[in-house]
Amino acid sequence: TMEHTYLRYECADSFGLATSSASSRAPQSNAILSFLGSSRQKLPTLLTTSGSYVVGWNTKTCQQVLKLAHRETLTGGVGTGRALNSDEIVCLDATVLEEGSGKVATGWVDGVIRIFDLTPEEVQRPKHGLIHSLIFDHEDEDFVQREPLALNGHGDSPVRTLCFEPTQSSSRLASGGSDGSVVLWDIVAETGIFRLLGHRGGITDINFLRIPGMDALITSSLDGLVKVWDLEAQCCTQTIASHRGEVLSATCQNIRASTDEDDRWRLVTGGSDGQVRVWSVEKKHVDSMEQDDEEGRNSEKDNVCRLIGQLALPENVAKSSQKVMTIRYHPSGRYVGVLRADSKNIDVYMIRNMTETNKKRRRRLKRRQEKAKKVEFNIGESNKRRKRGLLDDPEESDDDNQQDDDDPMSMNQGSFVDPDSIKASDEFEWITAVRCSHKVRGFGFVPGREKSELVRIVCALSTNALEMHKIVRGKEHQGAILAENAASIDMYGHPTGIRAVSLSSDDALACTVSKNCTKIWNVQSRSLIQSLSPSVNSNKSKSSCYGLCTTFLPGNEHVLIGTREGHLLILDVSSGEVVFVEENAHDGAVWSVDIKRPSASDSSVSIVTGSADKAVKFWSVEEEDDEDDEQLTNNPILVHQRTLQMADDVVAVRYSNTLDQSKRLVFVASLDSTIKVFFDDSLKLFLSLYGHKLPVLAFDASDDDMLLASGGADKTVKIWGLDFGDTHRTLHGHKDSITDLRFVKRTHNFFTTSKDGTLRFWDADRFQQILVLEGHTAETNCLCINKTGAFVLSGGMDRQIRVWERTKDIVFLEEERERELEKVFDNVGRNQAETADILNSKGDDEDGEGNDDEPQTESAIRKSITSVSAGDRVMETLEQADQELKEINLFRKNNPGKSRPPNMLMLGLEPAQYVLWVLKTVKNVELEQSILMLPMRHVGRMLYYLIILLRSGHSVELCSRVGVFIVKIHQNQVVATPSLETPLRELVRLIQLRLRQARDDVVGYNLAALRLLAKTAACQKQLNQFGPSHESQDVWAGMGLGSDLAAAVRGRPNKKR
Repeated sequence: TMEHTYLRYECADSFGLATSSASSRAPQSNAILSFLGSSRQKLPTLLTTSGSYVVGWNTKTCQQVLKLAHRETLTGGVGTGRALNSDEIVCLDATVLEEGSGKVATGWVDGVIRIFDLTPEEVQRPKHGLIHSLIFDHEDEDFVQREPLALNGHGDSPVRTLCFEPTQSSSRLASGGSDGSVVLWDIVAETGIFRLLGHRGGITDINFLRIPGMDALITSSLDGLVKVWDLEAQCCTQTIASHRGEVLSATCQNIRASTDEDDRWRLVTGGSDGQVRVWSVEKKHVDSMEQDDEEGRNSEKDNVCRLIGQLALPENVAKSSQKVMTIRYHPSGRYVGVLRADSKNIDVYMIRNMTETNKKRRRRLKRRQEKAKKVEFNIGESNKRRKRGLLDDPEESDDDNQQDDDDPMSMNQGSFVDPDSIKASDEFEWITAVRCSHKVRGFGFVPGREKSELVRIVCALSTNALEMHKIVRGKEHQGAILAENAASIDMYGHPTGIRAVSLSSDDALACTVSKNCTKIWNVQSRSLIQSLSPSVNSNKSKSSCYGLCTTFLPGNEHVLIGTREGHLLILDVSSGEVVFVEENAHDGAVWSVDIKRPSASDSSVSIVTGSADKAVKFWSVEEEDDEDDEQLTNNPILVHQRTLQMADDVVAVRYSNTLDQSKRLVFVASLDSTIKVFFDDSLKLFLSLYGHKLPVLAFDASDDDMLLASGGADKTVKIWGLDFGDTHRTLHGHKDSITDLRFVKRTHNFFTTSKDGTLRFWDADRFQQILVLEGHTAETNCLCINKTGAFVLSGGMDRQIRVWERTKDIVFLEEERERELEKVFDNVGRNQAETADILNSKGDDEDGEGNDDEPQTESAIRKSITSVSAGDRVMETLEQADQELKEINLFRKNNPGKSRPPNMLMLGLEPAQYVLWVLKTVKNVELEQSILMLPMRHVGRMLYYLIILLRSGHSVELCSRVGVFIVKIHQNQVVATPSLETPLRELVRLIQLRLRQARDDVVGYNLAALRLLAKTAACQKQLNQFGPSHESQDVWAGMGLGSDLAAAVRGRPNKKR
């Protein structure tokens, strides 16, 4: 028999998430906000992590203007290759290059770094990628399908932080992972430079340090260490181990106020001990480094970072001992902000210039001298009054009083702070605290500002919202600095998890409900239409309602909501007002609501509700009749008709789909783990369905009312026949409680959602699972399907709504099973490798010897699925090329003087040319890893083809790179193989020759271009000086161009940009 096939559902889009929070897979990161814009823009575009997206916001209008995402390219020809990548974005960083184009680097939970390129127009006027769809074409489809640069250097460890090099070219990128590794990337060459090893915990922050004469990197980690790395020597030059606990944030910036001042680099660190330390960063003394002692230990003068104190709050400000989560500098270096855990406040410090700092230092030293004199005077007077005993130490009191109590940090940091030098209190001054409406997850300083502002701060809140605060000088009190709320982006998403979602009858609108919040969305444009906070007037005060279930009323102009307080509310979609409230419709939470659609014979609309008060109530929807009101409002109201009392709490209720009133059924699930089926007209019991071991949380009937599918807290799906109430089959697959279930119209296929975060697609006729759809990062609570089954909406505790669309790709169940098994095997192998690495590291630590000899760097690129497949492709190409050479030689031997027709399997190319074509198809970032896959028997053949290509002068740079890398990796084997001695000498000669020629060609080309520019500038100068009457000079003369080409270039009209 022929296997039954299905159409594949893939994730096309997600919306409703302004800023994502940490999940079970994605760790907490400080780099969740960034800004994209040129220095001429006052308010650049704000970028935030939003699940699988990077969302861009206009900081002036608070509108969403950009969405960046990665389209998942499935291997093996499975799927459309256009589905939204279901992994999360953990961190991001953005930069604008000198020519105006932008780069946005994103770190993902699967350990991959993806870099998106934006054109200057997209940076200046972003309005792209707002709608993603697999079944509808949009104007910016090319932008949506643009493939980012993928860098794989962290394995499966999530990328926690990213940092572009703060230069005009931004050619380097540093990344830190949860595995404690730091990787430096070359963005231009699209490859990794090296990996830095030394941290034992996840990397929390990375900063480039550009001190004259030193190219360094500063990293902080959860292992409690801050390390300074010399990028030229590829080693650690200083390790700061004075923090008592995890270092959660570290930031470094040059804080000089003007170009007249000397550079002042300051490193500010904070961690779980709640203290904010400030370090002066200076270049190491070369002279003192040469005078190390015999043990090889440098003095404190050799350290790059030197402790100068800590940031303290004024006495009139409430102090907190909570751990420091995020520290950020303003891009100008004039301000710094500090955020603590579970806090609504951000402490902002202003940095004094050098003149003010020295003035503050002199005042502090003067007070210190006056205090010392006063202490000496008091000691002298007390000594005169009391007699000294025989056992008293005459220097004890003096030493105790001479202790420097000006800096409580100096005695317990393991690093001495010179009281006469500049301290942190001299440079940093607390000015104000930014107070947000909810807990803050992260913040960033906006690079631009308005004229009346000192600085502007953007805060990412834990309630899926963004707030912008501006710091200004108060008008009432002279010199007072205040923080004001400038704007809020709190209407785009739900502050808490989504509990229910429903679609209108025309599939144009969607309604989602959560705690104290109801939102109406335009499904096609993914835009928000209404954001409501429904409330009920009780005891002369308004109390908000917690929505649990929802449905659209006929006409799609009103929405019915059932609440945890037992109320039923009807909301007007257009006005956003509550037009009807049935207070205390139930004595308990209304868990479920369903509507009976009107038919041709019965135009009435009925509602059934199930509640925790053990009652099922039936309501009729009628129009409001107000004789005193001249204007007919036509607002619907609910009229109670009947009540069905149950023996236990009602969890779910549902009508059957038949239009025959005499055959219509009502399904009721209660806490006793049973489903009872009643006739709608008489409410007589028809069937009792037993079988679930735990309460049934969701069920649905097929369109023809032949089947009923139910799912519950026992993680199973049961399929029932409604003719006799028998159990057809029990399906297993979900790993947690099933929260919702819906049939696809006119089929026996249905979807389920679960607390395990997945959607699953099932066939109720063949009792098998079709698809597993992953994408939600938390519990999935609800789903709804449009009337044609073209798309599915799902919502959960991660506060995002995902759109799953039906594609034209066919699903074969055997292939799906094979993919699931491959994923399981990959996870098993990966876990075993990680365990071995842990045991090896433990063994090294227990020995305690030889740790100083461990390498601090290694190769940046790691093996991935794509690099392995590329390596297999290169090996197959070499074997195919060798076979083609044998056939060519055999043909020439048997058919002398004849030419062999080209092999179309090799695209009609020669064997060496075909090998080059395959090498060009491998991405630059994966080329080295794919070459590493070659066994030694293929190395000789690769060198042979490289020699042929270099002799003909094809792709000199690529062939040289591959040849040098092969010799470098297989150096011992190549040297020990006599047969490779001659090819190796020839390869060296050809590489030197071709690279020298390429260098001469590039230099000559650039010199010719510079001569042309000089001639053009001289001609333009003469033209401006003498006017059009002056005889123009032929700038193309002597450039070595042909006459036809010169004439064509000379006659080309100038295009105005």
